[in-house]
Amino acid sequence: MAQETFPLTADEKLATEATALTSVTQDVEEATEPVKVKVKAREVWAKKIDFLFALIGFSVGLGNVWRFPFLCYKNGGGAFLIPYFIAVFLGGIPSFFLEVSLGQFMSEGGIGVWKIAPLFQGIGYASAVIVFILNCEYNIILTWAYYYLFASFTSVLPWSNCDNEWNTETCHVDHRKITNMIGNITNYLNITAVNVNASLVDLGITGLPTALTNETQVHINDPVTEFWERKVLGLSSGIDEPGVVKWDLCLCLLLAWVIVYFCIWKGIRSSGKVMYFTATSPYVFMFILLIRGLTLEGAMDGIKFYLIPDFSRLTDPQVWVDAGTQIFYSYSLSLGTLAALGSYNRFNHNSFRDALLFAGVNSFTSLLAGFVIFSILGFMAVRQGVSVADVAESGPGLAFIAYPEAVSQMPVAPLWSVLFFTMIILLGLDSQFVGVEGFITFMVDLYPDVFRKGHRREILIGIVCAISFLIGLSMVSQGGMYVFQLFDYYSSSRIVMIVAFFECVVVSYVYGADRFQDNLEMMYGFRVFPLVKWMWKLLTPLFTMSIFALGVITYSEISYERKFVTYEYPKWAIMIGWTLGLCSVINIPIFVVYRLYKQKGSLRNRLRLASKPILKKHQIRVGEDLNKINIVLEEPDESLEANGIMDGETNRNTHSSAISTITTM
Repeated sequence: MAQETFPLTADEKLATEATALTSVTQDVEEATEPVKVKVKAREVWAKKIDFLFALIGFSVGLGNVWRFPFLCYKNGGGAFLIPYFIAVFLGGIPSFFLEVSLGQFMSEGGIGVWKIAPLFQGIGYASAVIVFILNCEYNIILTWAYYYLFASFTSVLPWSNCDNEWNTETCHVDHRKITNMIGNITNYLNITAVNVNASLVDLGITGLPTALTNETQVHINDPVTEFWERKVLGLSSGIDEPGVVKWDLCLCLLLAWVIVYFCIWKGIRSSGKVMYFTATSPYVFMFILLIRGLTLEGAMDGIKFYLIPDFSRLTDPQVWVDAGTQIFYSYSLSLGTLAALGSYNRFNHNSFRDALLFAGVNSFTSLLAGFVIFSILGFMAVRQGVSVADVAESGPGLAFIAYPEAVSQMPVAPLWSVLFFTMIILLGLDSQFVGVEGFITFMVDLYPDVFRKGHRREILIGIVCAISFLIGLSMVSQGGMYVFQLFDYYSSSRIVMIVAFFECVVVSYVYGADRFQDNLEMMYGFRVFPLVKWMWKLLTPLFTMSIFALGVITYSEISYERKFVTYEYPKWAIMIGWTLGLCSVINIPIFVVYRLYKQKGSLRNRLRLASKPILKKHQIRVGEDLNKINIVLEEPDESLEANGIMDGETNRNTHSSAISTITTM
């Protein structure tokens, strides 16, 4: 029987139309609703070995090549190894392991790791400022190295003669022999400088200044120094005369930052592959240069100067200051970058083993570099008829004056110059881009919802590199060397000791050394030696503050020593230097005051609340008093699974468990 239908009433028609309109509206809203951008999971190292290569690439760098050999010679040769290895044991390894393991435990960068004691999160901000300043400064060294590398692709090195447009009339290739000859002639014959000049011309030595008054004013320049100061730097008379930006150095600086950008823009998985080459190839070049150096005349004289011990130097406090600062410099401590590198480890990775391996590689590299450098300096001393003491230099003076002069005297000089500056670039490049990666990690971990979406991280890296490039322009002007020395002297050398002291004290006495040792056992599956805990609690903070105190006692204001003059910085420049140093460490007390202000109650209650660690459930040890910590809810995401903490199902269960734990507190 057919079903009878009835016509809809007016009200029913209206209701039907309203329902249809609502359905269409919902469809339109769903179609036009913006797509939610997914927050990317935190990266981890593709392979366990990547982490060790990153450590070696970052921390084994120019400090091992141009600072350690000179300090070893300056401070008693082989005797310097005594305070050096004491510094390794008391300061280097404990602080290094603390930073790396802290980053791995918290899976956060240099700022986020201090959620273990939020009251002292200013430590992370202090490290961020230091590493940013160092990144700006360090790439200037690579800029100079690129310049010398490009200048080496020629049949005759431009700093090997005085026939160039930038040379002066006082330039002479055999400058040291001539200066010694002038002094000997005037002392022996007691004749005037004019007669000295005439006598030298009779000997066939020309190209000397025509107006000499006495031997103390005989300033014979060498082509290497003139190339460095007049051609490369275009050096002005002081920091108060910045001059113009040198376009050739500017282009090299731009190249340096472009290379850094493309090394890290795709994250640690791509930069880890780059470090396979940049961390290992310098050793190939060092062994090649060592073999060549040992075959040169006078090489053994240089090695003797490098290693023969002078134990009387151990009573000088400056020797101990140099040993301590060298360890912190070559281990890259208190910069927050080690924590950032450790944060990309899987939760159960054995970073304790890696810390010990790194210490061995770092010290071996320093010793190897000493043999390379001093075998060449011994050759220079023989060729110039002077002592090794007169050719030994440190820092830029070694890399850009002493060594270029040495290779210019070798057969096939351009080849050895290319090899040397390639080694310098490779040593510095991985240190530079890992340092920048560490700073980027600071920013991304602070605002993960902002920078872990789309290509925002790549844009952030580009902005940081661009800002650093603009700051670096002040160091590639004609007065740029004075600015560079200011950055280098004040920004980190002594300040890192204070940061390292606070790191040990906060972990040991605020968070708790026993608690952190339990956390390490959770990660590694074994108990770390009890000695490590006592190093953090007593010996390492005592060592760092002792070195800092000795550094303050032996402090002298900055000066720039050129060949014939010593430039003294004006007071206003020194004040800028101290501002550079203090702008980092001042973050520690500022954040203490800020955290206390944000809490309520008595001072004691504010201290208690501001010091409570902020932990995730998988970071909580068995038997932990939950009233003494703040628990963060762990949303199910890929990062925990990638870190090897738990599988997807466990992750989801953890989320619900964390909620129930908090509700019962």
